[in-house]
Amino acid sequence: MADSTANNTQTLGQYADPNVTPPLGQAIPLGFQHVLAMFASNVTPSIIVAGAAGLAFGGPEQVYLIQMAMLFAGIATLFQTVGIGPIGARLPIMQGTSFAFVGVLAGVAATQGLSVALTACIIGGVIHFALGSVIGKLRWLFPPLVTGLVILAIGLYLIPVAIKYAAGGAASFQMEAESFGSLKHWSVALTVVIVALVLKFYTKGVLSNAAILVGLLAGYVLAFALGMVNFAAVGKASWVTGITPLPYGFEFSLGAVIAVTLVSIVSAIETVGDASATAKAGAGRDATDAEIQGATYADGLGTAVAGVFGGLPNTSFSQNVGIVGMTGVMSRHVVTIGGIVLIVCGLLPKIGAVIASMPLPVLGGGVIVMFGMVASAGLNVLTEVNMNRRNMVIIAVSLAAGLGLNLVPTAVQYLPGVIKTLMTSAVAPTALCAIVLNLVLPQEES
Repeated sequence: MADSTANNTQTLGQYADPNVTPPLGQAIPLGFQHVLAMFASNVTPSIIVAGAAGLAFGGPEQVYLIQMAMLFAGIATLFQTVGIGPIGARLPIMQGTSFAFVGVLAGVAATQGLSVALTACIIGGVIHFALGSVIGKLRWLFPPLVTGLVILAIGLYLIPVAIKYAAGGAASFQMEAESFGSLKHWSVALTVVIVALVLKFYTKGVLSNAAILVGLLAGYVLAFALGMVNFAAVGKASWVTGITPLPYGFEFSLGAVIAVTLVSIVSAIETVGDASATAKAGAGRDATDAEIQGATYADGLGTAVAGVFGGLPNTSFSQNVGIVGMTGVMSRHVVTIGGIVLIVCGLLPKIGAVIASMPLPVLGGGVIVMFGMVASAGLNVLTEVNMNRRNMVIIAVSLAAGLGLNLVPTAVQYLPGVIKTLMTSAVAPTALCAIVLNLVLPQEES
């Protein structure tokens, strides 16, 4: 079996040209593999932000947000792989709903509503699009010290959310308050974690790449056996539906826009990294300036268009870069197939309703792994940083400011609304402190 897998990988490695398509017998399974690798991570941010906004868990509004996550991840993927003029890297880059924005958008949705959050996504997407023309000139503001800190802050902010979900959620999610932390909830959450870890490290190929998704399915089956799944919403959901422009209206908040824009800049830098990594992994070369610029344009356009219809910001998915490296298939048309699969799923409310029927402990088990990996990714970036006293002080102050004010928001309760939104968003103050301190503190001699 191992020899067969190796030979197959070598055969697929001939597809190092983004414009060459493998035979459909290979291309379609590879496209599905890209979807499996990112599916759980793609829909989770919408579930979290919907919960923060107070939407009924499993209700039609939450189902709609999940649909939009799938639909516009697919559309944004086509922006990248097919392209429109200068828009799109035309590389096998899979787009999906970004975890980086969850902290900011959950806070805005909880305090100011989804209308403000989605409006900020639209405007932030336009600004993100504009970054495409200057992204190369801004990269100096975001060395590994800054980007690593921001990614780490995102993961650390989200981990308590994962634990709360695994324990059974809260009253706002219509869960039984007295059952919070029960053995039943934790048995389901831990099943997801254990199955995902076993598959990730003891299997290969599709099963390994889709480990979290399969773990969620295992937890879902156990939850169903324990009587925790309610399919009422699935029965009520239609098979096909349209999409609604500005489903929550258009409501501007300067603080929300600034917070989303700051995260957009970091997201754009990450996309530059993903585009470079994809070109290196699949073709053994550096990404061109046009590819990096096109990738950033596609990020911003995908985010802005998604926001108009109720979707959250999109970004390139790093886990799919790993699939390109593993298979040696650089064909952008393989990822186009994955994008089409997501679009079809997004137009079928039944699929969104099934996902929305997932009990919180099932989701909690999955996001314990996912959010922990976000924090780990930040630490991995920080390994490139020389840990001298200067850089350690920047890390200490930035994390203390970002996470501390988020945990104790009343500490800045007398600040104006715009500034308060920024100061309690976790990501924005961490980024601002890191950027400013990195610019003003003198470098230490080695």
